[in-house]
Amino acid sequence: MFKLKRIYAEPAQDDGTRVLVDRLWPRGTSKPAARLDLWLKDIAPSAELRTWFGHDPQKFAAFAQAYRAELDHNPAVDRLRAMAKEQTVTLLYAAKDEQVNHAVILKDYLEQKRAGS
Repeated sequence: MFKLKRIYAEPAQDDGTRVLVDRLWPRGTSKPAARLDLWLKDIAPSAELRTWFGHDPQKFAAFAQAYRAELDHNPAVDRLRAMAKEQTVTLLYAAKDEQVNHAVILKDYLEQKRAGS
């Protein structure tokens, strides 16, 4: 099972394995305070795609399509899917918008792949 949570939210016991899925370290958060199990930078959108998107809601649909295409060739997807077979995996992200961000797309992608396998 996958869950989503902002890195700035309090860690909870039911988070399971906490995985940061941002390419850049979140501002204002120390590594001990984040209580991460894993920082999986390579699952994040490419720098070029992230820069183009710029968290613009008008570009979200196109961003989602492009990011899904990147995920189709990303070996880190299999790693996350394998982890979720054994335990809850909480995908942590820093974006302010809880609906328009790459982690939402990633969670949906992982759940669709899981259902299809």
